[in-house]
Order: sequence, then C-alpha cells, then structure tokens
Amino acid sequence: MGKKVLLIEDEPNIIEAVSFILSRDGWEVKTHSNGHDAMEAVRLRTPDLIILDVMLPGKSGFDILAEIRGDAELAATPVLMLTARGQMKDREMAEKAGASQYMTKPFSNADVLAAVRDLVGA
Repeated sequence: MGKKVLLIEDEPNIIEAVSFILSRDGWEVKTHSNGHDAMEAVRLRTPDLIILDVMLPGKSGFDILAEIRGDAELAATPVLMLTARGQMKDREMAEKAGASQYMTKPFSNADVLAAVRDLVGA
C-alpha cells in the first residue's frame, strides 16, 4: 500500500493502538504529540492522511485544521478528527473547519481502519 499517515495525538495508549492497527494494515504511521509545532510535522512528513486529536497541548486540533485547510499545498489532505469531544457543537465546528471525517473516542479498531481506507481510497 505504501500510504503515509500522520497521527497527531497526545495520549500514549491511543498512539499505540492506532499505530498498531494501521501498521498491521500496511500503512506507514508517523506520530506527533503536541499542537504548537504540529504544522511543521505536517509539512515535513507530507502525509496522505492526517489523524488529528482536538485537545492537544499547545494548540487545538481545530486551529491546526484551519491552518491545514488554509495552506494551498496541504488543503486537499484528508483529515480524520479523532476526539473525546462528542458533542454536536464540536462535530459542527469540525465540519465547518473542513474535517473530512469526525470520530469520537472510544472507537473500534475496525471503524478507524474503515475510515482511513475510505478517506484515502484504499
């Protein structure tokens, strides 16, 4: 497959679980665990897909998503928001900001894998 995923998440157990699920399916997974220099990581790694937590140290996932969508080179990159914030207002904010898909924690392994495959067309 050879597709690259950048997981921007600060919870070690989530990082481990998502990395394992996707690596086992043939994805190259890179991780980043804070918000303040997340855009640098996105530009450096040029992923095919970004999985982005909403609540990160340094900068919110919504702010990072706005920066991604505002960058001509990155704007078309699919972004899966993965968060513990499941309220309708959070989902609506993500949609307005340009999230490709929104998934709440806890999540099933199968759902994450299906969302990633769907977003990248794999």
